[in-house]
Amino acid sequence: GRPLWVKRAQLTDAEWELIEPYLPIGEYGPYPERLRQQFEGVIWRFRTGGQWREMPAEFGAWSTVHNRFRQWRDAGGCGDRPGRS
Repeated sequence: GRPLWVKRAQLTDAEWELIEPYLPIGEYGPYPERLRQQFEGVIWRFRTGGQWREMPAEFGAWSTVHNRFRQWRDAGGCGDRPGRS
């Protein structure tokens, strides 16, 4: 199980390793260390049902996380796994 100190929306390293290769990344970013933070912000939004503008600052600017979500959504949500055709 998860340690009690893990934040509600935080992914474990093992979960992130499974998800990260599938996320489409546009030509201009994000910085790799922010990608996970932004993805966790999207998880927070849908787990809590909160408004984008209510998003805790730990996930980055709400508008940035929302824009990243829209990019992922518009790209089909997930890319092909690297190394697969």
